[in-house]
Parts: sequence; structure tokens; C-alpha cells
Amino acid sequence: MKYDVKSMCADEFISHEEILDTVKYAEEHKNDIELINKILEKAELRKGLSHREASVLLACDDEETVNRIYDLAEQIKKDFYGNRIVLFAPLYLSNYCVNGCLYCPYHLKNKHIPRKKLTQEEVKAEVIALQDMGHKRLAIEAGEDPVNNPIEYILDCIRTIYSIKHKNGAIRRVNVNIAATTVENYRKLRDAGIGTYILFQETYHKENYEYLHPTGPKHDYNYHTEAMDRAMEGGIDDVGLGVLFGLDNYAYEFAGLLMHAEHLEAVHGVGPHTISVPRVKRADDIDPNDFDNSLSDEMFCKIAACIRIAVPYTGMIISTRETKEVREKIIRLGVSQISGASRTSVGGYAEEERPHDTEQFDVSDNRTLDEVVNWLMRSDYIPSFCTACYREGRTGDRFMSLCKSGQIQNCCHPNALMTLKEFLMDYASEDTRKIGEAMIEKEIDNIGKEKVKEIVRERLVKIEQGDRDFRF
Repeated sequence: MKYDVKSMCADEFISHEEILDTVKYAEEHKNDIELINKILEKAELRKGLSHREASVLLACDDEETVNRIYDLAEQIKKDFYGNRIVLFAPLYLSNYCVNGCLYCPYHLKNKHIPRKKLTQEEVKAEVIALQDMGHKRLAIEAGEDPVNNPIEYILDCIRTIYSIKHKNGAIRRVNVNIAATTVENYRKLRDAGIGTYILFQETYHKENYEYLHPTGPKHDYNYHTEAMDRAMEGGIDDVGLGVLFGLDNYAYEFAGLLMHAEHLEAVHGVGPHTISVPRVKRADDIDPNDFDNSLSDEMFCKIAACIRIAVPYTGMIISTRETKEVREKIIRLGVSQISGASRTSVGGYAEEERPHDTEQFDVSDNRTLDEVVNWLMRSDYIPSFCTACYREGRTGDRFMSLCKSGQIQNCCHPNALMTLKEFLMDYASEDTRKIGEAMIEKEIDNIGKEKVKEIVRERLVKIEQGDRDFRF
């Protein structure tokens, strides 16, 4: 198929031949220092790189150049997102699924995993448990099953989640990670007030994709890959991409992922709001060693850095699939969102002990949310529970224009401090509160506008007095 970034056909905007040519080109030029310097000079303009240019950087293994890539990725992240890290948690609604995905324990042929679907009362219990930790942002997850998990069920759950106000808790943004669906259903999700629609491609290699999804509606590669176009047609401004690294060759996946981002930008004028980089992990009847495309922690970090350089405006997500040690390494290389205190089982949060029987994958970072917040601040990052852009209508092209110009920091930095203050007042341990108060006092001075600084100080006092949910 001929490569066409503006085509609405997945075989053309994710061209197999173009990816193979790109990987070959990158391998042939990975030691071309003159070319690499030109690519890095272009990257320093903060306008992004093409999939081919970024692939050359990924292939380069010169130690000095790799360190330069890492330093640039870190600086670009600071330029666009400052030192803030947004926190969220996944909420698993149901593990009923009709697909046959070979890497997921929810596959239809798995007859020994307990199947569970939350009632609305159980959803309420989960949300209260998450609110009691301090979470304000969720990503809801459900298997694909038109009988057990129809769109009406998902919409009911969203309504329930938004309706729950427990003590000072409230979920202010619900992102949705469910199977590819129709334009009509995407409109329903938009009308329900979702934040970002997230859908992992799993792999961009069509032949391997069809092998890994032998049965079920997810087998249709084109329908799945074209889902983001339908979501945007349905009025969802913010979409999140991702591949499951380990299913296919990482260089192939990297090029395909960036080509998808380029396609969204070319067709809709808005690239991906987020990019996730999960890796295959052990789960019920799933062994990561069954897949022969695993990548080292070092290459994983390099992929993250190159994505940040190539798509400077996107939010980059690292989940608790990764260990504390890996998250500490990778977070400086462009990450802007992480999950905290995640449970990947259906109904996991309301249980005192972490259940494992319905987990989608093993969680490698088992720290509490308070411990994650504490760690971030000790690492000089501001833990942010902000959801203001979504609720102020700063989505899609409006968010991107602010982000690309750097103006978003005028909102995000003060909002992060105020939501951190809420967490400190309502949920934090004594040690975390002490560290957080010192961080807030220090970071107020980094607010550029004196008027905004004055307003933030006034609102921080009001938060101490019991008021909540201030935002710019």
C-alpha cells in the first residue's frame, strides 16, 4: 500500500512498506553523526520530528549522542509541562470479553479466571475507596462484550462515578479505555463528559496483529486502527495512543506509533493528547516469555525519550506495570502522567487486601498513593491532581495551541499547587504533608504573574479553611 498520511485507510496511513523502509533507513544511518546532529538541531526547536527522523535517533547507540537525547527529552518535557506529574488510577469495571487476544488473561478461552462485572453499587464502593486515597482522575477499563458490557453499561458507570461526592472527594475526570466502537457510541461518550478516549493499538504490524487477535471483533485490524478517526468524528477532542511493547519488534512499533500521531495531526489538526508505552507483563495464564520481542529497560527508556522529542506536546503515561526502579529512571525522560496505587482486578479497591484472581496484569509498583506522592516530591516533581483543562473546555486544538505555545503553564502550575494542597489537607500522611507544604511555598515563587501568585495564596488559605476545587 502506498503511504498516505492523510488517508482514512489504516493500511495507507500506517504503511507496512513505509515502516520497513524507515527501520532500514534508521539502521543504515545510525552512525551518521552529521545527519544525527541535524536531526537534534531540528528537535531543539521544539516542533517535533518525523517518524523517520526519530527512528534514526532511536537506532543510534553512540553513548554521547544518547545522553544528549536524554537531556533534550528532559528539557522539552520541562518546557511544555514543567516539573508536574499528573496522577490517576485505572478502574476495572468488567473482565467479560469475547475476544481471543493471546496476551491478555481476559481472553474468551480462559475458563478458570473468575468473570466479574461491577454493579452500580459496587462501582460506588470502588469510587469511594479511590476518593479516600485522594484520586481525582480515573481511567475506566472493560473487556469487549456487547452483551455484558454494552455502551449503556459504560455510560451508567460514568454517570455513577461523576455523581459520587464522599467527604471532600470527587472524581473530576473520567478517561475511557474501551474497545473500538462506532461514531454514534463515541458521541454518547462525549455527551457523557469523558476526558480522553484511550485505545492501545497493541501492535501496528498487521499480520502479527491478526495472529495475536485470532477471534472476536478485535481481529479486524483496520476497524481497530481507524478508531481514533471515528472518535474525533464523534466529537471527542482528546484521544490517547499506545502500543504494547514486546508483541512485535520495538523499532517497527515506534515508527508505527509516530505515524499514527502524524496522521491525527494531518487529518484533524490535533495529535494525540497522550501516548502510553506499556510492556507485556505476566498475568493469570499469560507468560511474557512467550513473546520474543521483549526489550531492555535501557531501550524502554530510550523509546520514551525519543517519543518526547518527536511529539513534544503529548502527555506521556507510564503505569504501575513498571517497577519503582524503572519508573524512577524513565520519569525524567518525558513522562507527564503516572498511575498510583493501581489495582488491575475488577473490584480491587474496595478490598482491604489486593485481590489477584481477576487481575489483567501483575502490578509491579505496589506503593500507596501517599507513598507515590511523597516520592515524587522528594524527586522535585509536583504531584498534580488537576483536571481543569477538561472542565474549562481547553481540549483538542484549544489545549494543543496553549501547550505548543507554552502558555498552558500559566494555568497548570497554579492548578497543580492547589490540587496538591487539597491532597495534603485531606489525605496525606504527616511526613508527606510536611514535604508538600515546603514544596508549595517554594513553587509559588515560580508563578510568573504577580496577580496569579496573589490569587493562589488566597485560595490556598481558603483550602485550609475547607473550600475545594479552585482552578484557573
